Amino acid sequence: MSAASIVSQPRDYPLIVEKDVRIPLRDGTSICADVFRPDGGSERFPVIMNIGPYQKDKVWVPPPDVEEKPNSYMNWEAANPTWWCPRGYALLRVDSRGSGKSPGQSDPISHQEALDAYDCVEWVARQSRCSGNVGTLGVSYHALFQWRLAGLQPPSLKAIIPWEGWADTYRDVAFHGGIAGRFIFDWYINNTAIHLLGKPRNYNPHVFNNNLAWRYLRNDLDSEFWRMCSARLDKIKVPLYSVGNWGGFSMHLRGNTEGFMGAASKHKKLRIHTGTHFGPFHSEEGRLDQLRFMDHWLKGIDTGIMDEPPVKLEIRTGGSFKPYAFRFENEWPLARTQWIRMYLRVDREPSNNADAVEGELVATPPKTTGKLTYPAGPSSRPGKTPRGVSFETPPMQDDTEVTGPIVLNLWVSSTSEDMDIFATIRNIGPDGQDVCEIGQRADPVPCVTKGWLRASRRKLDPERSLPYRPYHAHDGYQWLKPGEIVECQVEIWPTSMVFKKGHKLRLDIAPMDGVGTLYFTHFHVDYNAGAESTIYAGGDKESYLLLPVIPAK
Repeated sequence: MSAASIVSQPRDYPLIVEKDVRIPLRDGTSICADVFRPDGGSERFPVIMNIGPYQKDKVWVPPPDVEEKPNSYMNWEAANPTWWCPRGYALLRVDSRGSGKSPGQSDPISHQEALDAYDCVEWVARQSRCSGNVGTLGVSYHALFQWRLAGLQPPSLKAIIPWEGWADTYRDVAFHGGIAGRFIFDWYINNTAIHLLGKPRNYNPHVFNNNLAWRYLRNDLDSEFWRMCSARLDKIKVPLYSVGNWGGFSMHLRGNTEGFMGAASKHKKLRIHTGTHFGPFHSEEGRLDQLRFMDHWLKGIDTGIMDEPPVKLEIRTGGSFKPYAFRFENEWPLARTQWIRMYLRVDREPSNNADAVEGELVATPPKTTGKLTYPAGPSSRPGKTPRGVSFETPPMQDDTEVTGPIVLNLWVSSTSEDMDIFATIRNIGPDGQDVCEIGQRADPVPCVTKGWLRASRRKLDPERSLPYRPYHAHDGYQWLKPGEIVECQVEIWPTSMVFKKGHKLRLDIAPMDGVGTLYFTHFHVDYNAGAESTIYAGGDKESYLLLPVIPAK
C-alpha cells in the first residue's frame, strides 16, 4: 500500500472563511487572524496555525513551475487552504502584533511573539469546531516562530514542522561566526517599506515600528537578548519534523540540523532536500510528508511515517537542477561517517587571479610550516582585489560522498587587531569549472557550502562544542596582537555532495564574501582597512579541513 493511500483523502467540504477574527491575548490586547475551515456540520477538525508579519490578506501568486497552482487564498510561505481544508484541517493565519491588521508594538522574531503564538494555539483549541489538536507548519519566518513557540510547551500543540527555518537568531542569520550579516537588515527595511508604503498604514498607522536594525547591531555579542529570540531546544518536547535545504547554507539550514540534534522531543525527524526556498514545500512529494506527519499526530492515523528511519536526505551528486534521490538514515550526523582530515599545504605565493590555487589539500600533514599573506581590505595593496587564497584536492580517484558538518582548523595572524575568515567549499569539474547547484531563488550557485569566523570570536564553548561542530561562545573579544599567531576553528555548515571521480574539492579562504555568496553578504568594518592577513599550514601549525566522508553501505 502506498503512503498516499493511508492519509486523509480530500472530501467535498464547502470552505468557510472567517476574516479579521480578533484573538484575545494574556495582556488584555488582541491580534487579528483569518480562519479557513471545512464546513463539516458538527464535525471537529484539527488546526494548523502560523503567525508572522507577511500580512495574512496578501495573496501570493506562485511561479508557474510550482506544483500548487494559484488561488485567492494562497499566502507567502504558508499552507494552502484549498489543499488542506478538503483533507479535514482548519487553518489559522495570524498577523503578528504590530503588523498587517494586528495592532500593538511590533516586535518580530521575539519572545513576545512566541507568547502571542501560545495564546493563539490555546484560543483556537477551545473553539467549538476544533478537535483540540493544533499543529504548526510553514516556511522560513513561518518556521522559525515554531521553535520559540514549542519551547513554551502549550498543551494543545501536538506537532510542529519548521520547514527551512533558523533556530538561533544570532548564529544562524544575524552574526555568522560573529560577522554581521546583511540579510536580516535588508529584510527589515523591505518589510518596513511594504507595511508603511502599502495598504497596512491605511488601517494601522503605527505598523511595523520596531527599530530591529539598531537593536541587533547594538547587541553584537551573544547574550540573553539573543536567547530570548531564539529556540530553547532543551525545552522542546512536542513531536518535531525539522526540514532543511542544502541550498540554505547561509541562513536556515543550521537551524534545522541543530534543532533536530538539540530538541528534547522523544519523536523527531529530519529531512533535508534541494530546490528553491518554496518549491519543495508546495510539491506533491513535500505535502505528502507534511500530511503524513500531521495525520499521525493530530488525527491519530497510522500513516507509517514514524516507522520509517528518522532521517531522510537528498544526496546531491552534482549539477542537477532537479531533485536528487532521497536516502533514509538512522541518525545525524551519520554513524558510519569517516572523519577525514585534509591538510592545507602551501605551494606558491598568493595571486590576484581569481582562479589561482595557492596550495593543495593533502592526506598527510606537511612537515614544515608554510605561510600565505594576503590583503584584508582593498586599501592595503592598491590595485589588488582582496580575494584571499585557495586550496584544492587532487582529482578524486573515485566518487567521494561528503555528507555532514565540516570544520576548518586554521592558524592565522593579522597586522590588525582582528581578522575575518570566510571559507567556501566548491565542486570543481574535470574542465576546471564550478559544478553549480540550484539556489534558493532558482539561480545557479557555484558553491557547496560556507563557513565564517571573526578571529577575535574564536573562543569555544567547551560544553556545547563537538569534534565535528565547534560552538563559539561569542561572549567577548580576544583581540589579536600584530603578528600573533592563533588557532581558529571555523564552523562550516553541513552539506551533502558526491564529488565525482575526476572532480576536485576546492577551499577558498577569503577576507570577505566570495564565490556563491549572492544576497547573503556581510558588513566589513574598519579593522580590515589597510590590514594584511596571514594563514599558516604545516609543521606545528596544522591547518586542515575535517570532512565527513561517507563510505558506501
